[in-house]
Amino acid sequence: MGNFLAGKVIAVTGAGRGIGRAVALGAAAEGARVVVNDYGVSMDGGSPTSEIAESVVKEVTAAGGEAVAVADDISTMAGGQRVVDAALTSYGRLDGVVCVAGILRERMLFNMSEDEWDPVIATHLKGTFTVFRAASAVMRQQRAGTLIGFTSGNHQGSVSQANYSAAKGGVISLVRSAALGLHKYGVTANAVAPVARTRMSANVPMELTEIGEPEDVAALVVYLLSDRAREQGITGQVYTIAGPKIAVWAQPRELRSAYAEGAGWTPERIAQFLPGSVGVDPMPMLSQVAGMELAAARRDRPNAR
Repeated sequence: MGNFLAGKVIAVTGAGRGIGRAVALGAAAEGARVVVNDYGVSMDGGSPTSEIAESVVKEVTAAGGEAVAVADDISTMAGGQRVVDAALTSYGRLDGVVCVAGILRERMLFNMSEDEWDPVIATHLKGTFTVFRAASAVMRQQRAGTLIGFTSGNHQGSVSQANYSAAKGGVISLVRSAALGLHKYGVTANAVAPVARTRMSANVPMELTEIGEPEDVAALVVYLLSDRAREQGITGQVYTIAGPKIAVWAQPRELRSAYAEGAGWTPERIAQFLPGSVGVDPMPMLSQVAGMELAAARRDRPNAR
């Protein structure tokens, strides 16, 4: 076992499978005591079972680590609070939370129902909020801690996952807000947009040429949870990790601006002025849509980076 997280207590949601499991095992291997949260649902959010979280706890303890299971639904305020309470009750403190839990319900926007929208937003976005909310109150008093949210490259937009994309974009804004609001208390917040082989990535409608394993993602998360990351001033960032590749996403900023003269803007003046002076910021995902449509017709998966 390593000591990158020696003495720390880390809670991980969605830790029963895939990336969440790899993060829980990776944190334990680096000396952390771990709260393993997983509601144990299928990919669409149904059929919960508590055995999923318990199985990861057994893996951690078999390797010589310490862990407790919390099979709670973090899309509720009570569920998010119980994850934090489990850390405090079992280990007396909480140094980091990692919100990986997520589900998918795919549908084109014009066909998407409320029952397909609400649970995805609730699990990804509200589920990150409930844990961040409870954890930040503890970390503020400790004047130390780390919040990590999980986003996706799909925060750029998605053809058939508007619910998922909206949630993942919201996670980024939540993380940035946490970084700003908690900085004076010594608490950091960052987001990870992984590209790894999981049961969710298996449904991506294109062949990903840059993709890694859950263990690659766990290595980045362990670093972000560590004192080294805090000392190096890492907060308010969004990182992608895809196998050997690590990338950082740009902060939101204005690209170009223009000012009206005289009486101000009218629709006609904007129509004449905007295209040539302010212009647009090209949308990279649009270039992939045609390839995805052709692939769907051929029942194939196009390459994408």
